[in-house]
Amino acid sequence: MSALLEIVDVTKRFRGLTAVDNVSLSVESGEIYAVIGPNGAGKTTLFNLVAGAFAPDDGEIRFEGARIDRKAPEQICAAGIARTFQIVKPFPDLSVSDNVAIGAMLRAPDMARARAQGEDILRKLDLYNKRGQKAGSLTLPDRKRLEVARALATKPKLILLDEVMAGLRPTETDRMVAVLREINRADNLTIVMIEHVMRAVMALAGRVHVLHHGASIAEGKPDEVTRDPKVIESYLGMKAAH
Repeated sequence: MSALLEIVDVTKRFRGLTAVDNVSLSVESGEIYAVIGPNGAGKTTLFNLVAGAFAPDDGEIRFEGARIDRKAPEQICAAGIARTFQIVKPFPDLSVSDNVAIGAMLRAPDMARARAQGEDILRKLDLYNKRGQKAGSLTLPDRKRLEVARALATKPKLILLDEVMAGLRPTETDRMVAVLREINRADNLTIVMIEHVMRAVMALAGRVHVLHHGASIAEGKPDEVTRDPKVIESYLGMKAAH
């Protein structure tokens, strides 16, 4: 049985700069998989390749066994891949409910159904009581949750989460971890996350893939990867002590 998502020998260059360098990985259905690495390691570029914002210069990306690396972002979303962005940009003058309903309209037959589906998601993300507020008035933690809610509203099979814990306090991080764990369990939603908050990575991910200067340097269980000398060196800029 093939993996849900397969990235095979993918490379992306920008004017001579290799942002993603011959990266391969596979993610199984129902898995929580983390991609980590220092700033500039190529993590968000990799997400942009999967989501269709860029096409790879070399290699293939497959979802449910079919190639998606030349498809448009809207086609990839319709196929079942949703994503969030590092810098959250909801429609600020629309309500929280309307922001999520817009995502739900991808699958819902009418606006009433889209709103109903959106409100179910807002309950899961602890935003139901703020559904009437303008999105632009939300705090950062609430905007982070709204970003996740908007992606979930498209009913994805796979969600790409780009630093959804950034800027959150430890208690807020723990709440987001609990929400994502429940969504993964209850909905069998596959999650691929870029994250610098190791507290969240250790709590959620079954496997971790490490990028450095666009190339893969390690993959494995979180506790194994965080002890890898190559990983320690890439983050700290020093040789790991033996």
